[in-house]
Amino acid sequence: MRLHTRILLGLALGVAVGFAVNLLGLAQQPAWRDAVLPLLDFVGRAFIRLITMVVIPLVVASLLTGVASLGDLRKLGRMGGKTIVYYLGTTTVAITLGLALALWVKPGSRLGAGSRDALAAEYGAEAAGRVQVAAERPTLAETLLEMIPSNPVAAAAQGNLLPLIVFVLVFGAALSLVAPERREAVLRFFHGVNDAAMRVIDWIMRLAPYAVFALLAVVTSRFGLDVLRSLAVYAGVVVAGLALHTLLTYGTLVTLLARMNPVRFFRAAREAQLIAFSTSSSNATLPVTMETAEQKLGVSTAAASFVLPLGATLNMDGTALYQGVAVVFIAQIYGIELSLAALLTVVLTATLSSVGTAGVPSAGIVTLILVLESIGLAQYAAAGIALILGVDRVLDMLRTAVNVTGDLSAAAFVARSEGEISHPPLPETATA
Repeated sequence: MRLHTRILLGLALGVAVGFAVNLLGLAQQPAWRDAVLPLLDFVGRAFIRLITMVVIPLVVASLLTGVASLGDLRKLGRMGGKTIVYYLGTTTVAITLGLALALWVKPGSRLGAGSRDALAAEYGAEAAGRVQVAAERPTLAETLLEMIPSNPVAAAAQGNLLPLIVFVLVFGAALSLVAPERREAVLRFFHGVNDAAMRVIDWIMRLAPYAVFALLAVVTSRFGLDVLRSLAVYAGVVVAGLALHTLLTYGTLVTLLARMNPVRFFRAAREAQLIAFSTSSSNATLPVTMETAEQKLGVSTAAASFVLPLGATLNMDGTALYQGVAVVFIAQIYGIELSLAALLTVVLTATLSSVGTAGVPSAGIVTLILVLESIGLAQYAAAGIALILGVDRVLDMLRTAVNVTGDLSAAAFVARSEGEISHPPLPETATA
């Protein structure tokens, strides 16, 4: 049985077990709460830590060797420009699509006052904590300064990808200009690090089906069906928007810009999507995303190691779309009409705030608060966030899968435009 099939089976079983536990009222029983749940939680968290463990050595080694191997620094500049324009463009499309769907369906007008007040009471304390975190978010100037690491080793230790990427780009560009015999000595070392990291990823992925089962069982057992019913229309709009953006936007761009069969592209992306869905973290999925791009899409190491780590921090299409729906949903609940200027502000703020957002679970909630503040709805931030927190984890899983798909589509486009793409075996015949 192929790896992606085993992962999908683990996912389905995890969801089934979790919902069965929830439906039968076993979630609060001592046997589940004190014995089974901690064990499943341990397995899932251990897997995330294992795969996250490889991120820093993989990003440093692959990005450094890729940049140093380019030779022409103008090519690096072209790739950077294309990558940023692509990410910002698709993010703008995503937020616009989310706003359009929410304005058409009007999910906020379908939530009763009783459900609204119950949700606000249940999740009010957690929402207040998220608002406090957003208040401590650095300004734009501080964010730009933080992209320049005063200590790249500290940035690596803290898992801050963006400043680490900046350092590796500068160091790799400088390495490409030193004497060939010295450059090759450094590159041989980092090629070895990269190969070892990829081997570790192969080992870790053998555990993926069991970890996915554990992660999904924990999430769904805690996920109340009453909350889902109350927010079904809102969640449905978000899911429909994510599906449309994935199939139409990415499918079209992959066909026109990457000149790749979209069916083949989506089949190749399955494993990365499933891991992203299970972990809700673009950063944790990054090793699998890079392996997918290189081995199944034929993207060169230079292009994959440059585009994909940037995507883990810059590309938040799924998050942007969800924010568009959430803003309109919250405004409709409280009877607030959003003007065209407010909607344009949402598009601009959501697009810009996605830059540098951490690729970790539920990071979109923090940027959502900033978007609400940008259109004068700061007083509704805590109550509004409380309304959607009940289904946020499941939607976060879906939007992370969309983010990772966007990263792969960008890598395919940039690689094709730079002549950095080959023709690998089809996903069915490629080894797991």
